[in-house]
Amino acid sequence: MKSNTPPNLSELPVYKKAIEILSLSQNISTYLRHDLSNLKSDGTEDPHIYFSGDIVQHSVSLVPEIVNAELERYSERKHKHVASLSRLTNMLYKNSYRLERSNSNGKDFLPILRSELKKFKKLQRTWLLTL
Repeated sequence: MKSNTPPNLSELPVYKKAIEILSLSQNISTYLRHDLSNLKSDGTEDPHIYFSGDIVQHSVSLVPEIVNAELERYSERKHKHVASLSRLTNMLYKNSYRLERSNSNGKDFLPILRSELKKFKKLQRTWLLTL
């Protein structure tokens, strides 16, 4: 993060929800990794294991996009960060649905992630009006 990060940034609801989503996706990925890391009987790996890493990567990128949008002075650049945030959220949705087709008990937690993503999208819309 940049050194001139506003102190009130951590008080933003959208920022708090992004942190929650990051924590949740890391926990889900850890849980899924144990089920998906075993090789199949033919020696191949489960292709769903990559989606578990993807949800972590996308959720890690949420917070920096929020910070960059808050720190940006020009509205055109702010909207680029907001668009990136929207794309990341949509990819999280897609990958959660892909993971739900996996052979794991952890897939039961994915609807919780999508529920939190819905809340995040609502917060995102409200936050966008304040930029």
